Amino acid sequence: MTIRFLDPTLINQIAAGEVIERPASAIKELVENAIDAGATKIDVVVREGGRTLISITDNGHGMTQSDLVLAVERHATSKIPDSDLFNIRTLGFRGEALPSIGAVSRLTITSRTSNDDTAWRLLIEGGTKGEPVPASFGFGTRVDVRDLFYATPARLKFLKAPATELSHTTDILNRLALAHPEIQFSLMDSDRQVFSYTENMDRVASILGKEFSSNACPVLVEREGLTLKGHISVPTFNRSNATGQYLFVNGRPVKDKILSAAVRVAYQDFLANNRHPVLALFLEIDPAEVDINVHPAKAEVRFRDAGLVRGVLISALKNALQEAAHRSSTTIAQSAIIAFQRPSSPLTTPVDSQSPSWPGKTYSGRASSASPRFSFPDRHLTQDLQETLATYQEAPSPEPTPETLEEYPLGIARAQIHSTYILAEAADSLVIVDQHAAHERLVYEKMKLEQAAHGIKRQALLLPEIVDLPEEALKAILSRITDFVQLGLIIEAFGLSAVMVREVPALLLKADWKQLIQDLAAEIQELDSTLSLSEQLNEILGTLACHNSVRAGRQLSLEEMNALLRQMEATPYSGQCNHGRPTYVKLHRYDIEKLFGRR
Repeated sequence: MTIRFLDPTLINQIAAGEVIERPASAIKELVENAIDAGATKIDVVVREGGRTLISITDNGHGMTQSDLVLAVERHATSKIPDSDLFNIRTLGFRGEALPSIGAVSRLTITSRTSNDDTAWRLLIEGGTKGEPVPASFGFGTRVDVRDLFYATPARLKFLKAPATELSHTTDILNRLALAHPEIQFSLMDSDRQVFSYTENMDRVASILGKEFSSNACPVLVEREGLTLKGHISVPTFNRSNATGQYLFVNGRPVKDKILSAAVRVAYQDFLANNRHPVLALFLEIDPAEVDINVHPAKAEVRFRDAGLVRGVLISALKNALQEAAHRSSTTIAQSAIIAFQRPSSPLTTPVDSQSPSWPGKTYSGRASSASPRFSFPDRHLTQDLQETLATYQEAPSPEPTPETLEEYPLGIARAQIHSTYILAEAADSLVIVDQHAAHERLVYEKMKLEQAAHGIKRQALLLPEIVDLPEEALKAILSRITDFVQLGLIIEAFGLSAVMVREVPALLLKADWKQLIQDLAAEIQELDSTLSLSEQLNEILGTLACHNSVRAGRQLSLEEMNALLRQMEATPYSGQCNHGRPTYVKLHRYDIEKLFGRR
């Protein structure tokens, strides 16, 4: 087969396939051109999600007639000073966007500089370029893209529904609007305005929501030539996907693997693998230290010192989370208030005199087995839980005076509901604590301290535990046997399909070892390969802590409840468990009074 040069139109169509994947891709390239042109106002109009029309108007410095002709030629650009690919300070720079778009659509560009008496218009249709003609237009540039992909029908059929394509465009423009708060942005879908961002408005609140603003921690760090600033959510304010994460490098929206992995590591102790924080982070770095020319659509970057960037990001986020160690999402309390239901009509059925939920009943100690759902415990510690909480200082149950209530942020334990939730009275609120989630965090933090200080204390089992495992799970456990030693866990191979547990962390004596080993095997198989060894060990440590926490369904005494509350107040990150679930909900008196019509 003979080798030959490709036709210029085909070359442009191939380039379009790399750069212009969908309407949002074209809009991104064109809006970045407008930003580089010094625009302070950018208006975008689409129809049918951008399939039939994309129109972008800016008030930038515009183009002369000769610049307009060159702008639609491949690899013609004004944005690479001195031909230095490692000193790029603009957003668009490849010189491929306009000819690529023109190759697969009907493209019209109208532009005028402040020094010209008239504007000039140029039409490109399916890669065929016309001649510039005079036109009536103000200062700046307008680009109209009609019938996108009409020249490449095979790509046209892969476009999604208009609403889906519009959502991609909205996301792209939101990211650019966050990166450039000095520029006004608007988006119209036919005659409907999707958004309009003025110059001074709070775009973080507008794009990420007011709930994010009230559940965010500020980030600001400068180190070794890097500046990182922005806001991150408290762990209990999270989502099921990463669409709420906005990352920028030198004002460029990116979806970078190194940055995303660093975010996962920073939240490792606080979120399950399937939950994601919400954040907007801006990294400023010397352009010579980052390569933005590694992806056709400029969506990825490459750092010269990736380890430094990763380390700065992780430490900055962890420090910010530490500052908000005891904060819990405000949306949790709001959701709890909404969940409360007022009775639709007065109760007319007879009240069970044995029910503990009505006044007038005399209680003596713990609720009886006939009514275990709501208990006012006595003050005697059960022997079983004395051992479970042996490592924590037991707290007395003080009288609920204003002074004692002010002293304890999480209040004083008063009762237990469903043998799972602790009710506590605070100075200005009612606190509901999930005993399992709270104790899980306490055990985890204590084990981390032990490991860092002198190693986790071990205790030999009187009778070693034999655990049978499937082949893949067995391989996973055996691959980490030496790592388990650092966690206070001594495991040996036992035959061809089992392991023997000989020694365990002293805090985990009462764990269900068969279930725990099975869970550890699953955890190891799912570990993120980008995590360091210590980070992977922390993941495993979290699984160990979860298995020894006070379980739901365990009745606690008042001393045990108060010991838990006092330890929560003294323990970092106690507002959420290792999986990002809240450990407590605080309902302020004002909200409770609203429930009863007092406000």
